[in-house]
Amino acid sequence: MTTNFESLQNHFLIAMPQLNDPNFHQTVTYICEHSSEGAMGITINRPSQVSFTALTDYLNIKINDAKRSELIDTQICSGGPVEPERGFILHSTDKNWQNTLPVSEDLALSAAFEVIQDIAHGEGPTSFLISLGCAGWEAGQLEEEIADNAWLVCEANLDVLFNTPSELRFAAATDVLGIDMNFLSPDVGHC
Repeated sequence: MTTNFESLQNHFLIAMPQLNDPNFHQTVTYICEHSSEGAMGITINRPSQVSFTALTDYLNIKINDAKRSELIDTQICSGGPVEPERGFILHSTDKNWQNTLPVSEDLALSAAFEVIQDIAHGEGPTSFLISLGCAGWEAGQLEEEIADNAWLVCEANLDVLFNTPSELRFAAATDVLGIDMNFLSPDVGHC
C-alpha cells in the first residue's frame, strides 16, 4: 500500500470545538516540522506566566536600556506540553544563528541562548515569538487527529503570527479560513 505524505510544515492547526485535550482547547499551533516520522509545533495563542524580563533575569541577561520599554511587554507563550522548561524562538529569517532550523522562506526556529541574548541587546530578528515548551506528535498521530476532525488546517499567516495579540490569534486564524468557530458544532458526523 502506498501512502501519499503531505507535510503540514508552515501551517496552522486550529483546534476544533470537540478537541477535549485541555492542552489544546481553542488553540492555534504553528507546525515547525512535519515528516513521516512525526510533527513538532508551537502553540501561539497561550500566554505563559513568564515575562520576557523574568526570562532574561533567570538567564542572567541584561536588557539593553534602549530596548527595555519595547521588550518589557513581550509575551512568552506556553508552546505546548512537551519540554515546558525549554525555550523556542520562532523568528523571521533576517537573522540566523547556529543550529537554526529553517521552517519556510520567511521563518526559522531557534532554541539557542544567544537568540534571547541578541533580542535583549536589540540585535535580534525583526519579528519573533518566544515560547516555553512545544507540541509533538508521533508518526501518524497528527494525521489521525486531523482525520478525526480534531484540527482545522490552513497555511500560516505572518500577520497572525507576529502582529496579532495572542488573545486574538484564534479568531484571526479562523478568519484566514473564512469561518466563524461559533457556528461549528462540537458534534462530528461521518457518512
